[in-house]
Amino acid sequence: MSNAPEDLKYASTHEWIRIEDDGSVTVGISDHAQDALGDIVFVELPRLGTPVTAKQEVAVVESVKAASDIYSPITGEILEINDTLMDAPEMVNESPYENAWFFKIKASNTLEFEDLMDSDAYCDHCANE
Repeated sequence: MSNAPEDLKYASTHEWIRIEDDGSVTVGISDHAQDALGDIVFVELPRLGTPVTAKQEVAVVESVKAASDIYSPITGEILEINDTLMDAPEMVNESPYENAWFFKIKASNTLEFEDLMDSDAYCDHCANE
C-alpha cells in the first residue's frame, strides 16, 4: 500500500484533507491516486471563491494514462489554489502530501469530516478496490 499519513482524512475517491490551525481545509490527492494515474502532465484548478459541495467535481488532473476528476471532500468555498501546479504538475507525483496540495476550502459543515476515512480505513479501502 502506498503512503497514507495518519494526520489526514481520506475520501473514497482518493482525495485527502488536512484541517489547518486556522480552520481551513487543505485538499490534495493521495499517494495511491497519483501512483495509479502515472506521470501527471496537467492540472486544472477551481476558481477562488467558488462554492463547492461534498462529492462535487472541482478540478481535473491529467496524466500520460488518463484524465481524472478531483472531488471536493467537503462543502464550503475555495479559499486558495496551488498555482504552482499549473506550471509544475509533476509535483503531484513527487510530493502528494506536502507541496502538491490542490486547493484550500473554508468548510461550511464540519460534520462532513466524520464521513471521511482515517489512514487505516483508507488503506483497507485501497486494498479492496
